[in-house]
Amino acid sequence: MSRIAARRKVVRLTVGERPITREDMLAVEEPLEIRVNGRSLAVTMRTPGHDFDLAAGFLVSEGIIAEGAHFSAARYCAGATVDGANTYNVLDVTLAQGVAAPDPSLERNFLTTSSCGLCGKASIDAVRTKSRFNVAADELRVDAELLASLPDRLREHQAVFEKTGGLHAAALFDGATGELLVAREDVGRHNAVDKVIGWAVKENLLPLSGTVLMVSSRGSFELAQKAMMAGIPVLAAVSAPSSLAAEFASEVGMTLIGFLRGRSMVIYSGAERIVNTLVSV
Repeated sequence: MSRIAARRKVVRLTVGERPITREDMLAVEEPLEIRVNGRSLAVTMRTPGHDFDLAAGFLVSEGIIAEGAHFSAARYCAGATVDGANTYNVLDVTLAQGVAAPDPSLERNFLTTSSCGLCGKASIDAVRTKSRFNVAADELRVDAELLASLPDRLREHQAVFEKTGGLHAAALFDGATGELLVAREDVGRHNAVDKVIGWAVKENLLPLSGTVLMVSSRGSFELAQKAMMAGIPVLAAVSAPSSLAAEFASEVGMTLIGFLRGRSMVIYSGAERIVNTLVSV
């Protein structure tokens, strides 16, 4: 499917100069309805692509599954429109035998925007989902020099952002070696993270011990929550975290880094995991 970016005629206007009509590239945003065992669970706005990863990651974030074996299959639903066409915007996930179906209270009966991964929850307390993984026990130590290299390496894999300037990105790195494990883009920052986690689910890599989740956005509570649910001990963001994200990271023993730009960073929680090898102690 070639639906990640779309062309559109625009008028480029600079004050005092003649307007210029040209073609521009826009990031595509379309709804995706996620069903589980035939029953609708959520609708989210996303950039098409890696939808199976998105669904798997979303189910991890909601505490419905915790390993690849729980995710039996997924398929796009034919007949999604009145004329029977397949829009590739309705995805049905089949859980493995014995895996409990989602609690009906999790169902979101309205549209979730691409900027809000937790819309539809009754309260903040409701999203403090109990994780099966203990990130506080993760013994990872990350070199500050390695961390400083991650934003540029993430940017190298933002192909659609280079064309449109309109997508967030997330990437998973090995915290010891710096190896890039996976990178994903999406119009929604939470979707990009779900796609990364979903890839890991399908590769049977959970819990993601010893890894660093790097995001091109701010470090919000929802992203810290998703990282915790996947067992990721370090979340790094190029922008600021929220106060709730910092409190949550400290509470669960996660390392939270913000303003990771150039050779500097601000550590809001879990500073003991960061090793500055260029400084003698």
